[in-house]
Amino acid sequence: MSDKLQRLKVLLAEIADIKNAEALLSWDQQTYMPRGANESRGHQLATLSAIAHQKFTADEIGILLKDLEEEISDAAPDSDIARLLQVTRHDYDRAVCVPADFVSEFALVTSRAFEAWVQARAASDFALFRPHLEKIVGLNRNYVTFFPPADHPYDVLLDQYERGMKTADVNAIFADLRPKQVELIKEISTKPQVDDSFLKISFDEKRQWDFGVHVITAFGYDWERGRQDKSAHPFTTNFSVNDVRITTRFEAENPTASLFSTMHEAGHALYEQGCNSEYERSPLAGGTSLAVHESQSRLWENIVGRSLPFWEYFYPEYCKHFPSALNKIDLKTFYRAINKVEPSLIRVNADEATYNLHIMLRLELEIGMIEGSIAVADLCEIWNGKMEEYLGVRPPNNAMGVLQDVHWAYGSLGYFATYALGNLISAQLWEKISSDINDIEDRLRQGKFEALLCWLREKIHRHGRKFQPQELVLQVTGETINAGPYMRYLQAKYADIYGLGS
Repeated sequence: MSDKLQRLKVLLAEIADIKNAEALLSWDQQTYMPRGANESRGHQLATLSAIAHQKFTADEIGILLKDLEEEISDAAPDSDIARLLQVTRHDYDRAVCVPADFVSEFALVTSRAFEAWVQARAASDFALFRPHLEKIVGLNRNYVTFFPPADHPYDVLLDQYERGMKTADVNAIFADLRPKQVELIKEISTKPQVDDSFLKISFDEKRQWDFGVHVITAFGYDWERGRQDKSAHPFTTNFSVNDVRITTRFEAENPTASLFSTMHEAGHALYEQGCNSEYERSPLAGGTSLAVHESQSRLWENIVGRSLPFWEYFYPEYCKHFPSALNKIDLKTFYRAINKVEPSLIRVNADEATYNLHIMLRLELEIGMIEGSIAVADLCEIWNGKMEEYLGVRPPNNAMGVLQDVHWAYGSLGYFATYALGNLISAQLWEKISSDINDIEDRLRQGKFEALLCWLREKIHRHGRKFQPQELVLQVTGETINAGPYMRYLQAKYADIYGLGS
């Protein structure tokens, strides 16, 4: 290893350490921090953000990159060193466009916004959150101006989460997907509705927690390198490949929400725990994009966790945990209930057939706010109208409407599209998995997940950020991101549950 490469790796490792310390403070803010500490925590996060930014955008990093790019010009394009420089160059070129004082201000504003969102959501009072969101939207619009003009201003925000993806690409994918999902929903609506009334009662929280832990342990989540806690909005975070944490939440009249939340976050965590340990403390560590990340969580939560083979193994034990609620409910009735299609208010609880419409709505609102065609002051009214237009439901209050998601409090505009893209990728991966592991359903019926996890480790997890998302999906499945496999998956699943085509 050359001296210059060694020096670059040392600098990048120090920056990673600072960012991981920042992430740890953020995790604490959302789990155990006393509410009175919020302002102090905001300043701490702002300071660490600024230090990491200043260190990363230092002239020395730029000089080392330039020298090393010339030095390794003959290296194999897919070698770790070539990809490290490529990913670091992408991140560096973006970072040097952004002033350090902006980074510090953004961290402080979003820290305050998070606490305001928690209070606003609890009170269902958008007015408490509105001034914070207005600042965040203004900061995001200002952020876009730091970069050369893009095809669309939203491209700059999207690229933070989905390297190489353009707004036009997402719109084209969604334009293909939307009418097909709407047609499927219409067809389902003509069939007798599934009864899930037996799931509208409270289940003991401790038993919910224990069963969720049991399931994700079987998936392969490593408790020696992770833990689970409660938070207002479930999330996954990591400070190292050896410290990957998840959270969940409980809903009084929706007892399966915690289980599926736990499975979802475990999918994210398995990805992070499976990253090549040699990438630790470097820009190659972590998931390549949020869409690929979401493909992992949705695969474990839905394609595995809501499948009939999965519950053929786990349902008898689930009944033992909650005998009074389930002792008269047979497996097929339960399976149909957890896969009921019904337009609903809350995105995280939406069924697979309607979920993507929630995302398309949010994408439309985000683009409008960035373009300036939608004012934050009008957001509640527009949100409620769009919910009625897209899903035929109208939120009775803002907690179940515009305040339900935490992402805007984080400042994360450009994020939501990745959820729907992740759904599509999950189905593309599952078709390939089913081809490569031809007895995969039998393995699920036996509660055996080792082969599945090994496949994901080999094809996805170990690569970290080495490949761009579209590149990785093409490499693994032979196709770039598209709606075909996902629609085939939904149509086959709901043909069985609702008797479509009969």
